[in-house]
Parts: sequence; structure tokens; C-alpha cells
Amino acid sequence: MNFWGTYFGKILITFATAMVPVLELRAAIPYGVGAGLGLPVSILVSIIGNLVPVPFIILFIRKIFAWLRGKSGKLDRLVTRLEKRADQKAEVVHRYEFWGLVLLVAIPLPGTGAWTGALVAAMMNLRMKKAFPAIAIGVVIAAAVVSILVFGFHVLTA
Repeated sequence: MNFWGTYFGKILITFATAMVPVLELRAAIPYGVGAGLGLPVSILVSIIGNLVPVPFIILFIRKIFAWLRGKSGKLDRLVTRLEKRADQKAEVVHRYEFWGLVLLVAIPLPGTGAWTGALVAAMMNLRMKKAFPAIAIGVVIAAAVVSILVFGFHVLTA
């Protein structure tokens, strides 16, 4: 058996999947369970993996965007598109503040999640000590929602 087929390898794949934008824990939890990790381990590893990029996005994305803008017109257009998307998502955060950011992250649909929440927080200049807890709560809620949707309500009683 190769390394990726081992228990630790499956944990690393689940962790890495949760870190990927768009996939996040929406894909990581089902992968982990399907790979044989079990639901509790899959949820824990996915939550941690999903949260790892958040501080880096909040702290550095504006600097990265500024650097990318200077590299090429294509990258400038990509950054502009990402900023516009963040501005559109920011409305709920403006309206409901902390709980708006929780809600944005908690709904496990494309265009939501920890990456989007962190991007919105960065664009709104929210401080880490306010943004990270809201995003973390949203990620935990999203993990519960994904688990229930994918595996049914019996996961709560198992």
C-alpha cells in the first residue's frame, strides 16, 4: 500500500481538500468518510484544514492582490473580479455584522465558505480578533450542515 492509502495519508488528503477554495469542507468531509476515516475524524480534520488559510487570507490578501495587479492585465482583471464578488457578499456582513459573517461562511454553497468569508473580512478591513471567531463558528455550522445533508440525521444519534 502506498503512503496515500494509509490512515495518515487519508487524513492529509482530507486536510488538504478542506484547504482548497470552492471544495473546502463541502468536499473534504464526504471524502474522509468515503476513505474510511469515520465521520468524527473527517469533521475534525476538515474543520481544522478549512480554518488554516483564514488568518493568512485576512492578513495578506490585500498585499497579494496589490502585487498581482502589477504583474499583468489578466491578473488585474482576476483580482478585480474577486474584489467585486467579495463586495457583493459583504452586504450581509454589513447588515448583520458578526452574525452576517457567520451566516456567509455557514451556508455550504458555492461562493460561500471560509475562503469567501476571509476575503470579505479582509476587504472590509475587519480585525482578525473579530473576523476569525465568526468564520470559525460558520465553519463548524457548515460542517454540521454538510454532515447532515450527506449522511442524514442519524449522524447526530450515532
